[in-house]
Amino acid sequence: MKSQQLDVTTDSPEAIAAIDHFVHQTLIYGNAAEAAILQAIAIDPTCAIAHAYAAAHYLSQESRIGWQQALPYLQAAQRYAPQANFREQIYILAIAAWADQKIDRAIALHEAIAVQFPQDLISVQQGQYHYFYQGNKVGLLKIAETVLPANQDNAFLLGMMAFGLEQCHQLEAAERWGRQATEMNRHNPWAHHAVAHVLETQMRFEEGIVWMENLADTWEPCNSMLYTHNWWHVALYYLKRQDFQTVLNLYDRQVWGKAQIESPKDQVGAIALLLRLELQGVAVGDRWQSLAQSLLPRIHEHALPFQDLHYVYALARAGKVNDAQEMLLSLEDHAQTCPLSLRQAWTNVALPAAKGLVAYAQADWQQAIAYLKLVLPQLWAIGGSHAQRHLFDQIYVNAVQQAEGKWDAARTSHALVLCGKR
Repeated sequence: MKSQQLDVTTDSPEAIAAIDHFVHQTLIYGNAAEAAILQAIAIDPTCAIAHAYAAAHYLSQESRIGWQQALPYLQAAQRYAPQANFREQIYILAIAAWADQKIDRAIALHEAIAVQFPQDLISVQQGQYHYFYQGNKVGLLKIAETVLPANQDNAFLLGMMAFGLEQCHQLEAAERWGRQATEMNRHNPWAHHAVAHVLETQMRFEEGIVWMENLADTWEPCNSMLYTHNWWHVALYYLKRQDFQTVLNLYDRQVWGKAQIESPKDQVGAIALLLRLELQGVAVGDRWQSLAQSLLPRIHEHALPFQDLHYVYALARAGKVNDAQEMLLSLEDHAQTCPLSLRQAWTNVALPAAKGLVAYAQADWQQAIAYLKLVLPQLWAIGGSHAQRHLFDQIYVNAVQQAEGKWDAARTSHALVLCGKR
């Protein structure tokens, strides 16, 4: 039987309908994806690809609990893989590689699927995800370009193209593709997000507010990750306007206020917004303390270096000094034992950056400068978008200002050249 023009190994039309719903929910970052794929498995417990989709869904949460939830579904996918078709078997191998932290292998398998089965946009989306957290913006765009000829009329693929183009600094093309994707399907939050990046980069803040707020009603069915992240982008526009009260209101109501407090990506967005407010001299009250309490399960997790930098800073900033130090020690152990393909990013970038951020949180400006100056030119290697990584540039500049007690234009310019001209 077929789902999204792709053969699926099942005899159940009901399972296909549930898988179709899962695919659609995943492409729109909907909040019903989990329920849809679990329904497919309940209908046909022997459907290997359904189990693999469930495993991928939980792995994408990038948390210890998510990995534990993913494992039995991955094992079931592997158990039923011999009766699955060739595409499904490759996809199961890709998800197994993800679970084993063999991200290069996972990417290679998603690339193989893109070439042979270009309608498989779930696989493309996951390939882009891995490229994103490896800091490989060229790969992120390339995998979408590979499947473009077969998906010219697919609004979701156009949204993926738009984000890839934006990350490659092809801003005019990114905006054009993102707006076209939205015209084709207004319920396309990833396309909205791609255009939001362009408008911020070009300092078109008023246009950004209008663009995002006029589409915000379509985010209501989104999962908390993209719902809170798109509102995070709205908050950044207001931050540029120095409308700090609106930013605080958005934090309380739409960012942390609508977060799943155990969600790593929701936590990262909230941390980044509070930090940006404080860099503007805004008092944020007890928000650090209430946020930091939710981070304690993250101390020994080390799912992504990009996430760890936010966690360890927030713990230190909230005054949880012992927890921050425990996380630094744990991070150091992880950097020495993680898979070789990931070790350089953890050892040479994440670990010194984490030490610099803890120093900054504790007002040790010289230590913060020493560590951050060392790693800023390499920070792309831990992933995240340009907009997200720019925060670390701002922290370095502020540390220099605090250390010298004045604005040093020359050194600030040097820092921005180091960090922004990769």
